[in-house]
Amino acid sequence: MTASEVRVVAERPTPGTPRPYEFPDVDRSRLANGLALVVADLPGRPLVSATLVLRNGAVDEPDGDGGATVLAARTLTEGTEAHNAIELVEASERLGASLHAEAGWDAMSIGVDVPAARLEPALELLAEVVLRPTFPEAEVDRLRDERLNDLLQAEADPRRRADEAFAATIYGGGSPYHRPSGGKRETVEGLHGAQLRTAYRRGLDPSRATLVVGGDLSGIDVRGVANRLLGEWGAMFGARSSGTIVAENAVRERFVRVLHRPGSVQTEIRIGHVGAARRIPDYHALSVMAAILGGLFNSRLNTKLREEKGYTYGAGAGFDLRRGPGPFAARAAVNTEVTVPAVLDTMVELDRIRSGPVTDAELKAARDFLVGVFPLRFETAGAIVGALAGLAVHDLPDDELARYRSAIEAVTDESVLEAAIAHVRPDAAAIVLVGDADAFGSELEAAGLGRLVIERDKEPQDKGRDEGVDDGLGPVDEGTSGPTEGGSEPEGDG
Repeated sequence: MTASEVRVVAERPTPGTPRPYEFPDVDRSRLANGLALVVADLPGRPLVSATLVLRNGAVDEPDGDGGATVLAARTLTEGTEAHNAIELVEASERLGASLHAEAGWDAMSIGVDVPAARLEPALELLAEVVLRPTFPEAEVDRLRDERLNDLLQAEADPRRRADEAFAATIYGGGSPYHRPSGGKRETVEGLHGAQLRTAYRRGLDPSRATLVVGGDLSGIDVRGVANRLLGEWGAMFGARSSGTIVAENAVRERFVRVLHRPGSVQTEIRIGHVGAARRIPDYHALSVMAAILGGLFNSRLNTKLREEKGYTYGAGAGFDLRRGPGPFAARAAVNTEVTVPAVLDTMVELDRIRSGPVTDAELKAARDFLVGVFPLRFETAGAIVGALAGLAVHDLPDDELARYRSAIEAVTDESVLEAAIAHVRPDAAAIVLVGDADAFGSELEAAGLGRLVIERDKEPQDKGRDEGVDDGLGPVDEGTSGPTEGGSEPEGDG
C-alpha cells in the first residue's frame, strides 16, 4: 500500500454539522361533520398527495376475522358502484393519478397521487372509493387466494417463520398482536365479502378520520373541494370507536424456543419481549437508545456480531411502535455453527445497554444521525402527507414533527440509560431460533439461557430453505426507515 493510500484510509470523512431544517407549515381545520382536514401547501411540488386515514386497523378486528381489515383495504380499489376494477384504473390513469389503499395494525388509508391541476377529479375518485366500494366477490376470492399462497410460502421462509413465531411467543393469545396483521390460514380461508364490509365499516366515522393533502396547492380551494365531496358523509352503519388494545406479555422469565429446520445452514435469531406504544413520554430518548443499541451500522449489536465476530451480514434491534405496545426485538441471521455464541453476545449487549451510560461518541453519533436524516424523509409531498397522517393515527400533538430535531438534540446519556432500563428487559426475554437444533441444541442447553423448548416439524422444510434470510436484517441507516419510523406512518406491517 502506498503512502497516499495509507493517508486516504487514515483520513476517512467524519459526519458534518446537521443543516437547519423546519417542517413545513400546516393548516388544520374540521368540516362540519367532524372530518379533520390537514393541508400542507408546498410550493414547487406539483405532484400532490392526498390520503384519507381511518383510525381502524387490524388491531381492532375480532380474532376470528384475522386478516379481514388488510384484505378489505386491498379490495377497496377493485370496484365501486360507478366503476369496476378496470374502469377505476382507467379513470385514474386518464388523470395521471395513482390510486391506492392499504391497512396495517393501526389504521387504514386510501390515497391518491396526482398532478395539482387534476387534484379535484382525483379526489372525486378517492371519495367514490371511500363511500361507495362494492367488494366484488370475484376480486375478494382472488385476493384471498393470493394471501393463502403467501402464507404457504411463508412456511418455507425462515425469516418469516421466526417473525411469526416470535410474535406468537411474546404475546398472549388474547392479544391480536400474537398473529400476523394479514391473518393466519385458519381465519383467512373463511373470509368473504361480508366480513370485509364489516371490517371496513368499522372505521367509517368522519369524526375519527383525517384527510391530509400536501403539494403545490396555489389557487386550489382544498377545503371547498373536501366539503363538496365528503361534507355530507356521516357515521355509517357499523362504525364504532376503537376499544382497549390488549397487549399482554406472555413471557415472565427468559426461555428459549427453537423451531427445528433440519439441515439449515443458517439460524434466524429473535430475542425480545413486548415493547412500548408510540405515545410514550420518553419517545425521543428511546429512539436514541435504540439507534445506539441496534439501529445504526455502527451500533453495538452490528459492531459486535458483524464487524468484530463476523457472524452475520447484519444485526440490529428496535421497537415496533404501534397504538398498543408493539414488540421489541434484537435480530440476526447467523451461520449455524455460531448460533449459540451469537445469542450469548446479543444477551451481553442487551445487558450492557442497561448497565451504564453510553459514551459521548455514541450519543453524538446517534443524535446526529437521527437529526441529519430527518429532513431526507420529507423530500416529496407523499412523505410529508404520510408523516402528518401518522400524527392522526397516534393522536400526537400538532407540533410533534416540528420539534422532533430539537427534542432529539436534547437527549442526554442519563435519559438514554433511563429508557434502556425502562424498556429493555433481557431477564424476561424470549429467545426464538429457527434453525438446525441438532447442530447446536446441546451447546444451547449447556449455555443455561433458560428453559429450552425444541419444536420439530413433522416433515423437513426443504423447499425454499434459507431463501431471503438476509432480507431486512441490516441496520436502519442502510434501508428506507427513518427516525420517526412507527410514529409517523399510518400503515403497519400489512
